[in-house]
Amino acid sequence: MALRHRVAVKIVANAPMRVLADPLIERVIVGSGFDAADDWIAERAGAATIVVTTDILLADRCVKAGATVLAPTGKPFDAASIGNAVATRALVADLRAMGEISGGPRPFAKTDRSRFLSALDEAIQRLRRRTR
Repeated sequence: MALRHRVAVKIVANAPMRVLADPLIERVIVGSGFDAADDWIAERAGAATIVVTTDILLADRCVKAGATVLAPTGKPFDAASIGNAVATRALVADLRAMGEISGGPRPFAKTDRSRFLSALDEAIQRLRRRTR
């Protein structure tokens, strides 16, 4: 999607990983400190940034910085929804700690991919219109 739109992409991690070889794709390796990748992303997030993450606390930081934030399922995080997401995350963490629930999210499905690609396309188009 990003290559089709000719949008620069940064893949941020604390360990080397394989990424598609393309001048628009940059692999950023950060230190191994706690939340080093999250800190790098949040410090650079802004109104012209699209952040893709499943990390609710990172999403919260990026929304507050003015970025467009999407989950890999296409679910948007914005000022109206991030508070509920943070509260739900805390509740689920407490329930897991008490042994009340186990397991994780449902498996990634084709519909998630489709929803994500649609949401990403919309986000790119919205940012382009805003910068014209």
